[in-house]
Amino acid sequence: MHPDLELVQIRQGEAFKAWTHGYPFHTVRWHFHPEYEIHHIVETRGNYFVGDFIGEFEPGNLVLTGPNLPHNWVSDVAPDAEIPLRCRIVQFSESFVEETTRALPEFAAAGPLLASSRRGVLFSPETAAAAGPILADMVEASGFRRLSMFMALMDVLTAAEDARPLTSADYLPDPSGFMSGGINEALAFINRHLTEEFSERDLAAISGRSPSTFSRAFRRHTGMTLVSYVNRLRINLACQLLTSDPHRAITDICFAAGYNNVSNFNRQFLLQKGMTPTRFRNLSQRNQTLSYAA
Repeated sequence: MHPDLELVQIRQGEAFKAWTHGYPFHTVRWHFHPEYEIHHIVETRGNYFVGDFIGEFEPGNLVLTGPNLPHNWVSDVAPDAEIPLRCRIVQFSESFVEETTRALPEFAAAGPLLASSRRGVLFSPETAAAAGPILADMVEASGFRRLSMFMALMDVLTAAEDARPLTSADYLPDPSGFMSGGINEALAFINRHLTEEFSERDLAAISGRSPSTFSRAFRRHTGMTLVSYVNRLRINLACQLLTSDPHRAITDICFAAGYNNVSNFNRQFLLQKGMTPTRFRNLSQRNQTLSYAA
């Protein structure tokens, strides 16, 4: 079974993504992405899969996966159980590593660990115990504190002498093969052409499926309909534009995010964010002002 491509959205103005999710969750599936990932289990036990490795996890499980390495954590819970906080995750790109190393030569110390992550790296419970509080604070932090905590986390991980690889030595992920899966090609197309016009029929043709078969497969892979998925990505893009360019007209941002109707844009924004674009921008500016004042 081919893994699914996960589109990792790192917000404009941020160097990496730090977030949490519960269980079940739509990204809990066999998947891959071009970004490095630090994955820390907070609650539940179960089995995890990294490349050709299969193991058991429990709270404290801490793993680093490299670019395009397929992975998944499946919790052993009752079918109707809902876990509010299952794990904390940090994701960052290869370009971020390259640019940071050029700007800060000391970051090259992370090179051997990041190279090892191509096979997946499991850290000891002791290292996980040291990294856990940093990860917990990082997802709530902002500005320089957020960046300094990332560096502190990498310091803990690179200093670990008890980390071990997970996949077999000859395992090499082949993303080109993964991308041959029709749904993955459609997801990649959406990411490249997010602000352009396309239909479900267009994506079905790209995936090599009929429209009805594509619709069912897309919902199974993403946990939502195509319209909901595209709206989520476009509203996220709009949020980035609202916070990065405080003087840009809302109407201009509407069109730049892929909408051709301001009323629909406002409706979708309110539905997803619980407020209007104008109020979102005002609150974001107020938050930045208060942060600088502090």
